Amino acid sequence: MKKVLLFLSIILLSGSCSRKSESPLSSDYPVKPVSFKNVRLTDHFWLPRLETNRKVTIPYDFKKCEETNRIDNFSIAGGVKKGSFKGIRYNDSDVFKVMEGAAYSLSTFPDEQLETYMDRLIGLVAAAQEDDGYLYTARTINPDTVISNAGEKRWSLLKQSHELYNIGHMYEAAVAYYEATGKRNLLEVALKSADLVCRVFGPNKDQLHDVPGHQEIEIGLVKLYRVTGKRKYLDMAKYFLDQRGNAKIRTLYTYGADGSNLTYTQDHMPVVNQCTAEGHAVRAAYMYTGMADIAALTGDVAYKNAVEIIWENVVDKKLYITGGIGAMHSGEAFGPDYFLPNLSAYNETCAAIANIFWNQRMFLLSGDAKYIDVLERTLYNGFLSGVSLDGDRFFYPNPLESDGSHQRSPWFDCSCCPTNVARFLPSLPGYIYAQKENQLFVNLYIGNRAEINMDFGKLNIIQSTNYPWDGTIDIELNPEVQKSFTVMLRIPSWAGDQPFPGDLYRFQNEPEEKILLKINGELVETVIYHGYAVIVKEWLPGDKIQLKLPMPVRKIVAHKMIEDDMDKMAFSRGPLVYCAEGIDNGGKVRNFLIDKELDFELLNQPTLLHGIHTMHSNAYSVSMDSKSNVIKKEQKLNLIPYYAWAHRGNGEMMVWFPYDEKAARALPPPTIASESSPSASYVYDQILALNDQRIPKKSNDQEIPRFTFWNHKGSKEWVRYDFKDAMEISYIHVYWFDDGPDGGCRIPKNWKAWYLENGKWNEVKKNGQYPVFKDGMNTIEIAPVKTKSIKLEIEL
Repeated sequence: MKKVLLFLSIILLSGSCSRKSESPLSSDYPVKPVSFKNVRLTDHFWLPRLETNRKVTIPYDFKKCEETNRIDNFSIAGGVKKGSFKGIRYNDSDVFKVMEGAAYSLSTFPDEQLETYMDRLIGLVAAAQEDDGYLYTARTINPDTVISNAGEKRWSLLKQSHELYNIGHMYEAAVAYYEATGKRNLLEVALKSADLVCRVFGPNKDQLHDVPGHQEIEIGLVKLYRVTGKRKYLDMAKYFLDQRGNAKIRTLYTYGADGSNLTYTQDHMPVVNQCTAEGHAVRAAYMYTGMADIAALTGDVAYKNAVEIIWENVVDKKLYITGGIGAMHSGEAFGPDYFLPNLSAYNETCAAIANIFWNQRMFLLSGDAKYIDVLERTLYNGFLSGVSLDGDRFFYPNPLESDGSHQRSPWFDCSCCPTNVARFLPSLPGYIYAQKENQLFVNLYIGNRAEINMDFGKLNIIQSTNYPWDGTIDIELNPEVQKSFTVMLRIPSWAGDQPFPGDLYRFQNEPEEKILLKINGELVETVIYHGYAVIVKEWLPGDKIQLKLPMPVRKIVAHKMIEDDMDKMAFSRGPLVYCAEGIDNGGKVRNFLIDKELDFELLNQPTLLHGIHTMHSNAYSVSMDSKSNVIKKEQKLNLIPYYAWAHRGNGEMMVWFPYDEKAARALPPPTIASESSPSASYVYDQILALNDQRIPKKSNDQEIPRFTFWNHKGSKEWVRYDFKDAMEISYIHVYWFDDGPDGGCRIPKNWKAWYLENGKWNEVKKNGQYPVFKDGMNTIEIAPVKTKSIKLEIEL
């Protein structure tokens, strides 16, 4: 066995909020990503998904933007059409995100028809821009009667208006289209807008303003700085970040100035003093992404230290096994430390994308593979579950357990997730490689051909692999000249003793095989530095590297502080988390109980869900009889990759499996309600919550499914229970959901109960009033009725 050596210089950093300053950083990221334009995928896992994004998702998203008046708003604002603004104040951003995705797609797949469409759309955007550069269709269309939360005048309600958020996405789209086509049409719109922003905002300006409520403009301004070299754009990005945490001196604004909603928007303290991930998860991760940009481009060590400390808080206390972030439905926010519920997990798809952006930049700052470990886990699980295999259905939240009420949707009123998917996927090849001087980093294992400009000249690479199903990776290097340089092969943390860095999860079993590294067929000893196998040699054209990563099924247990995962186990193979879905397991999975020592059989199923590997073992289903005795029944346990669930109809799903009876959820004996078919006048949340036999802890219980009529107010609604046979009813029990004071759902004004008799609805007979109160079961006793249907009429 040969030894391939590298002399290393290691700097150790402390890990507290009072981390000492280092010497100033360089004026850019020390590690540079290899552009996606230089990498062509050839694999069978990601290439079909990028093709689906190009052929289905991008055209689909543009069509939905047309159907929902998002594009018409630009036409009306520009005087091309007549009409009023329709939609939500941040709908402009959805159009810009799809445009960015289309630009990335054009970079690698020239498409004359798509480019013509883009130019026409850019013309509408340019027409909608006001003479001084202001662009916000919600105000321009009718400035005298602007929609709710847009602010009475420009920039007057920045915490809510999304004026700066929208144009931040436009800046990103403009740079992408300029780099894809060389055309400046959208870039000129962006520069005109950014110049206005620089005139209005900044130190010593007369206008008092709040901070942007949703971070994004910081990322867009940095991209304008990169493409123009104009320092004012970078300074403005830093200015917006520096203003956070100064709400008490922004006395003109009441929103947040009294301390409310400051944490939600990461405005509770200066960004360089923040130590924990707080508030709305997408806003936060966009901010951390922008902070990393500022750290790299200005050399501000305080920014670098802060964003490192926040990252440690996330991976140690707030990250799901799928890489998802933002546990709480309320506020789409990070929860307290170790608050990681499964059924009510929010894990917005946009948050997964933002987490990828952030971790990529943290890697570029440090050259440490631990950030790519988190990125990869998010990519294959928390992100990929957010888009259907066919590319036209989307998850907004991505829970780790389902009672059967979760399904992907074709669109949303707030469609940030479908449009974010469209812009991220075409850029994926840009995450595979990076370089620093004469070092080549191989971060993701995806079959591809790449041409990389190294210090010594061009390097052509051919990477071949069946990853993530197989851990064998073959890499052929073809430098244009014989040259000594360093290849850094990432050794994923999942190939070692933990799924990804941090203190939250660990493996219970060790792989029997070892990691093997060969050069030109000869086994070499691996030298590991910052998570990379380091290979230094003089490379010749045609030199070959083979890396073999063992891929056994790994058993995962969680930190003892994660209440929802106590006495439970999850399973992964390679970068993929697995789950059980009802359709493969007799309809039910949430009442499974496993043996800690279970073994799995692997099956390659090329025709199932576009080709997956499934895992199979033996387990138990647990139920209770009418006397509350627990009954265990042997049952097969069949698992699929988490990203592939919810493609075959509604059904239960579970990632964490109890191995202790105390943690098992025994299926209760049926009730009249649980065996009924519920329906309603309007459904926003989950219809199955009407009869799932789960009793809330309180009216604002965010940890279990709920049924609401959001955002209906003051209307009369109904819910109905239909029974297979006529049932005798003498009691009705209702638990009302109420997420006040922060949320918008309240207990009803009043309600009535009706039963169906001979095709006619009759109100039940009862004593006293219909109860309406929070945090308890509202129960009425009625004169017994025999009926096949009960209906509650509810006045909101």
